[in-house]
Amino acid sequence: MSGHSKWHNIQKTKGAADAKRSATFTKIAKEIIVAVKQGGSGDPANNSRLATVVAKAKAANMPNDNIKRTIDKALGAGNTDNYESVTYEGYGPCGVAVIVEALTDNRQRTAPEVRHYFDKFGKGLGAQGCVSWSFDRKGVIVINNEDEELDEDEVMMDALEAGAEDIEADGPVFEVTTDPDSFNDVVTALEAKGYVFVSAEIEMVPQNYVTMTDPDDVKNMEKLLDMLEENEDVQNVWHNWDND
Repeated sequence: MSGHSKWHNIQKTKGAADAKRSATFTKIAKEIIVAVKQGGSGDPANNSRLATVVAKAKAANMPNDNIKRTIDKALGAGNTDNYESVTYEGYGPCGVAVIVEALTDNRQRTAPEVRHYFDKFGKGLGAQGCVSWSFDRKGVIVINNEDEELDEDEVMMDALEAGAEDIEADGPVFEVTTDPDSFNDVVTALEAKGYVFVSAEIEMVPQNYVTMTDPDDVKNMEKLLDMLEENEDVQNVWHNWDND
């Protein structure tokens, strides 16, 4: 199997998200609004970006009523939410590469906050493209196998037939990777087979990983990630820290 996104690298982030479900739903709702407005449709079948966000929402256990209500809100004539997509790139301790994706209605608020986190706990922000070259944009679908009832060969066959690029068994999950353009089709096919997702979204997958041994570096990296995740404008944080 190819070396791609490692499940243990996102377990902590997913756990934190579960503990803050309301904040998670708020961030996903913001993505739904942007997807509807940019795609010009509230129907995932006619709006691929919305379909991608809906898959992420369902994997995060966001209720269908919440999803529909948010789509209806975005379609409403009186909706004035206007978010700008901004990406920041920088370095954590030991040169760990970090990509921060934000949706903000005030860039002058978000940029200084993100810069402050990097200056205090990392090695600072860099220029656009300084670390993204070392990541690949991939669809990543994490299938729940906590009960160990799924057969690896069967999951692999179903995923590959659906159009996936690769599949890897990683503890209590199977991690399926896809080309971003095939992501929605693979999600739909695997849902139809009855698979339950832990997460499903387009990710920035690192090509290599950095290991830290100094406790102070580890502490600062954890604090950097916590501060970024807690910022209401930050949607996603991708990094190449191997924190197994």
